[in-house]
Amino acid sequence: MLTRALGVSSCLRRIATPNIVKRTVMTTNLQPKFEKLFDRIDALKPAFIERLGQAVEIPAVSGDETLRPQVVKKAHFLVDQLSKLGFTDIQLKHLGKQPPPTSIPDLQLPPVVLSRFGNDPSKKTVLVYGHYDVQPASLEDGWDTEPFKMYVDEKLQLMRGRGTTDDTGPLTGWLNVVQAHKEAGVELPVNLVTCFEGMEESGSLGLDDLIAREAQGYFKGVDAVCISDNYWLGTKKPVLTYGLRGVNYYQTTVEGPAADLHSGIFGGVVAEPLVDLTQVLSSLVDSKGKILIDGIDEMVAPLTEKEKKLYENIDFSLDDLNAATGSQTALYNKKEDILMHRWRYPSLSLHGVEGAFSSAGAKTVIPAKVHGKFSIRTVPDIDSDKLTKLVQDHCNKVFAKLGSPNKCSTELVHDGNYWVSDPHNASFTAAAKATKDVYGVEPDLTREGGSIPITLTFQDQLKCNVLLLPMGRGDDGAHSINEKLDISNFVGGMKMMGAYLHYYAESKEN
Repeated sequence: MLTRALGVSSCLRRIATPNIVKRTVMTTNLQPKFEKLFDRIDALKPAFIERLGQAVEIPAVSGDETLRPQVVKKAHFLVDQLSKLGFTDIQLKHLGKQPPPTSIPDLQLPPVVLSRFGNDPSKKTVLVYGHYDVQPASLEDGWDTEPFKMYVDEKLQLMRGRGTTDDTGPLTGWLNVVQAHKEAGVELPVNLVTCFEGMEESGSLGLDDLIAREAQGYFKGVDAVCISDNYWLGTKKPVLTYGLRGVNYYQTTVEGPAADLHSGIFGGVVAEPLVDLTQVLSSLVDSKGKILIDGIDEMVAPLTEKEKKLYENIDFSLDDLNAATGSQTALYNKKEDILMHRWRYPSLSLHGVEGAFSSAGAKTVIPAKVHGKFSIRTVPDIDSDKLTKLVQDHCNKVFAKLGSPNKCSTELVHDGNYWVSDPHNASFTAAAKATKDVYGVEPDLTREGGSIPITLTFQDQLKCNVLLLPMGRGDDGAHSINEKLDISNFVGGMKMMGAYLHYYAESKEN
């Protein structure tokens, strides 16, 4: 099932505690329930790695419509795992047809997996969210091993494969925590509700409406939401995340000829859509990362001295950034500048062009219709509707200046708002205690540049606090080639999840 550098038993015997942040709290200092629970997590490592490997093998790429059956297959895999672990009231909530644009008529959205473990009215109820869909991946992208066959590197003590850290590893971690409690004979201190979706990598289509519908239904009585779909800031120290940037994803389309044309016959005779598109895209942002669309900077909340001081004591450096990117391509040298441009300032990224030739070799074709993909990470106080109007007006203005007979349009594909929470509420306090127990250090309180739009939906619809409890490290390569999860983070993350549930259950507030 799993591809390994060396033998299975040898790999599992040599799994170590984190080699960068060493645990300083001895097992004898832990509450007895933690000692039994943590020992059981250690003992079950082979089974937990095997479960993750099985899940990784399913290419649940939500952005590839031809792989939609695989996304649904992974949902059913989770249903089977939940059933075996004793979860009840397991439901597949179908979300209907995927809205256009789609290349497959009547394409159905993948189902959301809901389930419960425990229904004790005297206990608090925690909803754990995760997503089982993943980003596209193939060997041709530059992976060292097959992305959908998990590779366990014994020497580096890591697991490589698409979804290991984003988000299949953390998602299965919650299942593993329940199994460890059961096998350790330790009662789960809370009622657990799961909400696992299959469209997070494609905008969480349909999930907002489901949460709104189920706020007083399946999710009624939820006291807190916990999401493990983010990462440590760097590689050295655990963090708790209390803020996220939002994301607006756009598509600019330029169309001209009725069909692709031969460049030898029509080159220099017709207006080429790809030429127009590249000029529009190049007008959006410069090589220093500055957004060139008028009006966006004016919407950003000003930096206060109080906020500025928050960045001073965070453990991060330029070396951490270079290690995460595998390069020395940073636009800033100071820690504070890096973090502020990652967390509290917007950014615009170009993602690709659809409809143009992109395979190996040479093909002298003039594409008839091309789509440019780009996104803007949003921050307080950017309004999504105002932003979209600014983007569309900018693209239309630039295209008009070209004097091209082609047609150009820009549309919002999906958007999700930014989110900021109180890092000192009951959930974050419980998570900080759990982090200290597992890793022996106080976690840094950070914001993050990535986006989990559903975070704000849970907070607003369920009227409860949301905690971001990361498992992986900042160099895990989510969305990139050779995505990985360190085994120490997998194991430590599960211990932290378990301890968090106990500390939160003991808290006097929600």
